[in-house]
Amino acid sequence: MHIIDCQYALHGDAILKIFNDAIANTTALYEYAPRDHARIQQWFAAKQAGNFPVIGAVDEHGQLLGFASYGPFRGYPANKYSVEHSVYVDQQFRGRGVAKTLMQALLLQAQQQQLHVMVGAIDAANGASIHLHETLGFSHSGTLPQVAFKFGRWLDLAFYQKLLPTPNAPCDD
Repeated sequence: MHIIDCQYALHGDAILKIFNDAIANTTALYEYAPRDHARIQQWFAAKQAGNFPVIGAVDEHGQLLGFASYGPFRGYPANKYSVEHSVYVDQQFRGRGVAKTLMQALLLQAQQQQLHVMVGAIDAANGASIHLHETLGFSHSGTLPQVAFKFGRWLDLAFYQKLLPTPNAPCDD
């Protein structure tokens, strides 16, 4: 497995498949309807415009095993050193260290971009994701009870964050 920079033309179909599986079968995304190609293309364009990475883990044949990214946290100017991240793994490759490898690469990318905080918003019942984040040094920052309803039940949203040693010279502008 190795880490690559994903591109819509090469990886859009695989990312769409992974997103839609997560929507249909998990509480990793609080969405009901599958995404389409136009939405994934817009998602890639927004990541590129914001200088946010979309990285993937691929096998020796170039098959995308999973992907990770981050984007703005809250969108206010004073939050410019904080990002909210996401990581998704193709269902057939879960439990094989793909998410951990992606997260480690994403943490390095965030430090290279002089960011200070990475935030993960995780369904509170997603023990695997919570364990992964704790293993990587994220700490629980709080839980918002019953903020979503999916699969016939209320869902609690847990926030996990990791402070990074960057930026080297933060400023207010």
